[in-house]
Amino acid sequence: MSSVGLTTTFKNSVCAHKKDNMKLNEHLADCDSDLRELILRISEVTKKIAKGFASRQSYSDTRNIYGEQQMALDKWADEVIIDDLKGSGIVKYLASEEQPEVLEFEGATGDLGVTLDPLDGSSLIGVNLAVGTIVGIYRGNVLSPGNQMVGAMYVLYGPLTILTYTVKKGVHEFVLNDDGEFVTHEENIRIPDGKIYAPGALRKNYLPFHMKFIEALESEGYKLRFSGSFVADVHQIMHKGGVFTYPGFVSKESGKLRLLFEANPMGFIVTQAGGATSDGRRDILSVQPEAVSHRIPVYIGGKKEIDLIQKLSAEE
Repeated sequence: MSSVGLTTTFKNSVCAHKKDNMKLNEHLADCDSDLRELILRISEVTKKIAKGFASRQSYSDTRNIYGEQQMALDKWADEVIIDDLKGSGIVKYLASEEQPEVLEFEGATGDLGVTLDPLDGSSLIGVNLAVGTIVGIYRGNVLSPGNQMVGAMYVLYGPLTILTYTVKKGVHEFVLNDDGEFVTHEENIRIPDGKIYAPGALRKNYLPFHMKFIEALESEGYKLRFSGSFVADVHQIMHKGGVFTYPGFVSKESGKLRLLFEANPMGFIVTQAGGATSDGRRDILSVQPEAVSHRIPVYIGGKKEIDLIQKLSAEE
């Protein structure tokens, strides 16, 4: 199959910060005080999570709202983050993948709303592959379209512990150093032109327009890289270019991934890095969440790949 409209768009950005090994708290100096405190609080909790993998490998005897058996680490990570944010006074609302409803913290003086996937990819912990924590940040109601976020972040627990955040002033990456501090690793990240694709779902269940999309990528020499950890796969795409997709498929046209906890925060970060995101037909960030459990097909990566899938779906 011949290629379909795979043109390149890439723009360099000027780095706003020049100091090497700048600590996260210094980097956030010009941020709104409550956003700064929130990001720093979560960064401290994730340091604790990074140390908790060895002793929490087992599954619990409970399931989340999606019917999935929870790992002990899932529940523990959820609890430690919620406990910290509940006591912060700046977070009013919190929705977690591990909780059935949006939590409202009485007595909070701030208006921040947080969406939380405490441990994305936790099924991979037992085989020692990278997993992560994903956070979306709103002012007020978290059941709002992703384009109303004021910030987002993720922490990737791999060979390095990496924290990436945006507050709509570029996308910046930090590494946890030997002194236990998050320090600058890469600033003003821009998604490059690249040829990696990370496709979820079984090929035999692909919908026709999605099959055309995958065949177009393969005809252009895209290399398949899919670990099963959404945050890790998107992190790779953001640095090497290409596209991650977990589409709608036969018998599950609404897809697998969660709008609030996975698609919106990661889509927001990639968009701030010059990429794009779609459910195959429209910008994911424009979608009004219907419920905490809202699932959606996901395409996330370079603008050329997102333009292509939307073109193919429109032709169906």
